[in-house]
Amino acid sequence: MPVTLHPVDWAAWEADAQARFDLARIYADAPAERLPLPVNDFIREHLAASHFFFCARFNDRLLGAVAVEDDGEAWWLSHCCVRKTTRRRGVGSRLLALVGESALVEGRKLRAPSSQLPVADQMLLARLGYRLTQAGDYFELNLPGRGGEQ
Repeated sequence: MPVTLHPVDWAAWEADAQARFDLARIYADAPAERLPLPVNDFIREHLAASHFFFCARFNDRLLGAVAVEDDGEAWWLSHCCVRKTTRRRGVGSRLLALVGESALVEGRKLRAPSSQLPVADQMLLARLGYRLTQAGDYFELNLPGRGGEQ
């Protein structure tokens, strides 16, 4: 499945009706306990705070997404979700791999707060090379050229 990376920020959200529709469908498939707010409120509040989403795109449709906050040094990843109809096909892994490639180009570290992650997500991150910090407060991916190995 040739999945590509598609960023969605406030401008893209406003301009692209298909992205609005697809992103809402992605998060509507998430278990309710995984989102802090109703789907549309979650998306709007995330974007209104000048954050963005990286999405997995296939055939002009968004199939998965991860919420991203940029603190200038690292991209903090949270709320990764893939549409139910495309789960277990590598979309989430491919999305996170593409985010890693983009982070390397942009000179950002990748981090994910451990307190928000279900065990299945922690296992996925570990399989993709993310390591829990010694303090245990977040997972971090050491990218080549950023002081670590991949």
